[in-house]
Amino acid sequence: MSYKVAVVGATGNVGREMLNILHERQFPVSEVVALASRRSIGSEVTFGDRTIKCKSLEDYDFTGTDIALMSAGGSVSKQYGEKIGKTGCVVIDNSSHFRMDPDVPLIVPEVNAKAIKGYTKKNIIANPNCSTAQMVVALKPLHDAAKIKRCVVSTYQSVSGSGKAAMEELWTQTRAIFVNDPVENNVYPKQIAFNVIPHIDVFMKNGDTKEEWKMVVETGKILDSNIRVTATCVRVPVFLSHSESINLEFSREMTPARAREILREAPGIMVVDKPEDGGYITPIDAAGEFATYISRIRKDETVKHGLNLWCVSDNLLKGAALNAVQIAEVLCRDYLSKAKRINSEM
Repeated sequence: MSYKVAVVGATGNVGREMLNILHERQFPVSEVVALASRRSIGSEVTFGDRTIKCKSLEDYDFTGTDIALMSAGGSVSKQYGEKIGKTGCVVIDNSSHFRMDPDVPLIVPEVNAKAIKGYTKKNIIANPNCSTAQMVVALKPLHDAAKIKRCVVSTYQSVSGSGKAAMEELWTQTRAIFVNDPVENNVYPKQIAFNVIPHIDVFMKNGDTKEEWKMVVETGKILDSNIRVTATCVRVPVFLSHSESINLEFSREMTPARAREILREAPGIMVVDKPEDGGYITPIDAAGEFATYISRIRKDETVKHGLNLWCVSDNLLKGAALNAVQIAEVLCRDYLSKAKRINSEM
């Protein structure tokens, strides 16, 4: 059984990765359509060894399309998401627009795949924030084993999370510093090269940034709203992969050895944890990899049942494109295939 898939925002970083992953994971496509804004009509993207020319999102009729993987920003999702869903096409949206909509499931397949069944209310499924996605993959198996009470997370987020312009800004600033040219910042409020910026998204009334708020509320919706989460989100001069320092307090004992054992058996996770030089994962190691990597698992002696760990994942993959394709895989296997079979027998 095969499916017609449209990739909305196909010329962006995440859109291109979606096309790569659909091909790499041999997703059962009957046809792949690349969609972007009118100014990108005719732009070429690749799907395996094929070249696809982009069509206009504004002019495309989604009737007969099974799945739309959207990564074109919140304003585009707001304008087109529900319209696409009403045609019968299921939208898997990478923006923040639908994440907290009570009629839209927010999904990380390793954590809450069963919640996908709620997609029928609007024919929309939301992809979580990149920093939330990798964290809940790590938290889920530990929470099942010993119930997490509190989570304190500090993120070290790569510039690719801000798009191609941010990656170019890091490159041009770095080059400018080496050749003694003026350093200009347009994407970020301060220089990002050789610096860190404790500010991602807009500031809210309580002093948190919206990125920090997302990690709190999205973890509650995906995993457990009883987990108390506090976050500090920081942009760092790294091109790919987000890193997170996570401190957990459990309801009952969770030793580092037991945590390693649990995480090694958990889906989507690779444990690389040796207390020696290089015995841990860094952003460069995780770039281009599907797994969420866990290192530096150790006891927090300041609380009764505390644990520290280091979590690294490619934010364009598990934090966006890979997670969306994994959602599509579960959707097709458990829901759309049955509907197609029924329709073909009628």
